Amino acid sequence: MGGGASWNKILPDETDPQSNEPLQRVKGRGAQSQSPNRFESVHLSVEPTESTSAKTTQYLTDQSQSIVSQNSSPDIPFRYSINPYRGCEHGCSYCYARPTHEFLGMSAGIDFESKIIVKDNAVDLLRTFLARPKWKPESMMMSGVTDPYQPIERDRKITRGILRLMLQCRHPISVITKNALIERDLDLLQALATDNLVHVAISITTLDRELAQVMEPRTSSPDARFRAIKTLADAGVPVRIMAAPVIPGLNDHEIPELLSRASDAGATTAGYVMLRLPGAVQPIFEEWLSRVRPNNIEKVLAKIQEVRDGAMNDTAFRSRMRGTGVRADSIAEMFKLFAQKKGLGLESKPLACDRFVPPASSSGQMSLF
Repeated sequence: MGGGASWNKILPDETDPQSNEPLQRVKGRGAQSQSPNRFESVHLSVEPTESTSAKTTQYLTDQSQSIVSQNSSPDIPFRYSINPYRGCEHGCSYCYARPTHEFLGMSAGIDFESKIIVKDNAVDLLRTFLARPKWKPESMMMSGVTDPYQPIERDRKITRGILRLMLQCRHPISVITKNALIERDLDLLQALATDNLVHVAISITTLDRELAQVMEPRTSSPDARFRAIKTLADAGVPVRIMAAPVIPGLNDHEIPELLSRASDAGATTAGYVMLRLPGAVQPIFEEWLSRVRPNNIEKVLAKIQEVRDGAMNDTAFRSRMRGTGVRADSIAEMFKLFAQKKGLGLESKPLACDRFVPPASSSGQMSLF
């Protein structure tokens, strides 16, 4: 495994050039090629190799001097977000965040899931942010882009450090993940929940274990995620089930059973997001679909277009998260009906913002665990 390098701008290396051509099956990866970077004028292509290969993950140190991002989208129910990592080793074929790697001089394809930018100083940066005299606490989301519990978190424990700091400061935070690794931090989450300082959302895309393995190759199985819901709920941590993304013609029929199982496990609220295919995500998803569901590709793509007014993507605020048209309305109505039937609310209870205690300086010592 790589590690310890500093990131400025990372260019494709000679052994893994950017390419329009799909490579032979790369083990454990959702993308199978280095999609062209829209900001780069030159792209290299290579002939696919005959043998199946593996792609080693590199971890590169982020030198950013900020950790909190501010959002202004009316589609997102939070203003501030924290992202401990850039890129995501989960390798979800549909991930809307893939194009963010293009801003780093990398590809939205295999680079996104094999070159992970690690914010080792995230806790110190967050402590400095929260210590500002003018800061007025409001709930923050972790993460707004990539998963805070992707595999590298087992070693780096950055997400755990952030949760510990939030508990010390009595600051509200919401967490969304699709990895059962979140169970590791039950002690911190339970303590935060005692003071109404945390929401957890568990994202589950499909109940089909085999489909999940090829669609989200390096994250937890659906069963493990339902187990995480139960573990958290039994400990008093409020859990939201996220059906994300809903892919018309592929997993939308699973919504009733997914909501039922989530409710039985202890989830109290539910939400969903329609599949989004911005920029380079569309060809990556289409290649994946043609490879794993070749007999259904035309049907699925047609139904995606039904909820996107004949297109494959929609960037307009509000409609981009839910879709438009008869099929999108039908999915929305079905989701609401079965959520109500299983006693799942559509909105989460507001978190407490009146218990905040500013942190000590970065050189100070505050520890509860």
